[in-house]
Amino acid sequence: MALTYALYADVDGENQLLENATEQEPFRFVTGVGFTLPLFEEAVADLNQGDEFDFTIGKDDAYGDYDEEHVVELDKEIFKRDGKIDSSVIYEDAIIPLMNEDGNRFNGRILEIGDKMVTVDLNHPYAGLDLHFVGKVVESREATKKEMERILKMLSGEGCGGCGQDNCGDGCGGCGGC
Repeated sequence: MALTYALYADVDGENQLLENATEQEPFRFVTGVGFTLPLFEEAVADLNQGDEFDFTIGKDDAYGDYDEEHVVELDKEIFKRDGKIDSSVIYEDAIIPLMNEDGNRFNGRILEIGDKMVTVDLNHPYAGLDLHFVGKVVESREATKKEMERILKMLSGEGCGGCGQDNCGDGCGGCGGC
């Protein structure tokens, strides 16, 4: 499925555009695989090409409340490579990939870099927000065998599964933000 949409939320009393998927760069996903919020998928799953949508997903069904306990201080040493921090990657407001002891990957946003500690916000960027989606279906079809193979590869940890561009350099057959 491919969609255009504008995503809005009330941020500090103001209706703010958070993200936008255009006809030139639509949001593409395969339904039934769990890559989107369940209520998002439920709202668009039965739509056909050309159908428009306008719905809101409450914070409890999206990314939950903002949790201050998910703001953590981490030892600055874990961010160093060859004894120093790469300031082109590690800087305030940077979104960085992290991994826990179980190998689960997630992103964090750097809030502050101190002398010994780095403060990282592990909340989803949209935590605490009701999400209002307005858009249109630009493509609705069954996934191809190649697309499903790419998804299975990604789910097995063999690559990102990405955007469908071959030879992006990671061996998965798509770049997908790698």
